[in-house]
Amino acid sequence: MASNRHLGRIIVLQTLYEQDFRKASDDSSFDLDEVLNRNIDRYHKMVDDQDFIKRLVKGVNSKEQELNETLGPIAPDWPIDQIARMDRIVLHIGIYELMYEHDTPPKVIINEAVELAKSFGGDNSSKFINGVLGTVLRKIEEEKLVTKKEVKAKAKPQPKK
Repeated sequence: MASNRHLGRIIVLQTLYEQDFRKASDDSSFDLDEVLNRNIDRYHKMVDDQDFIKRLVKGVNSKEQELNETLGPIAPDWPIDQIARMDRIVLHIGIYELMYEHDTPPKVIINEAVELAKSFGGDNSSKFINGVLGTVLRKIEEEKLVTKKEVKAKAKPQPKK
C-alpha cells in the first residue's frame, strides 16, 4: 500500500504540474478531469487506490488559495510566485495532506513530500520542503492544542453566584 500511495502521489504531482504549466501558458483547453484520468490510466495496473489520487488532486485544486495563504507566512522570503513550480506543487500536496488527510501519519506525509522533492525538484528542494512542512505541522499541532484547551475551559463547570 505504501509504495502504491507513493506512485499515487507521483501521479498527483504530474497532474497538478501539468495544470499549473498549462494555466501559466494561458491554455484554455486544459481539462483537469481529462488529464487526471489519462495519468491514472497510464498506471492503472500498478495503482489500487485511485480514490486517494482523485481526492488529492481535487482537494489541492479546490484549496489552492488557502494552501498559498498557509504557505505565505511560513516562507516569507519566498513569495509564492518565486517558489519553483515543482517545489510549490509538492508543498501544496504536503500541506493539503497535513491539513485534510488524516489517515496518513504526518511524518509519512512529510517524508513522501521530501522524496518527491529529491526525485523531481532541484538540489535544495528536499531541505526546503522538509523545513516548510515541518513548520506547517508544528502550527497545526499548536492550533489543536489551543483548541483542546479552549474546549476544556468551556467544559469546566462555572461557579454558582
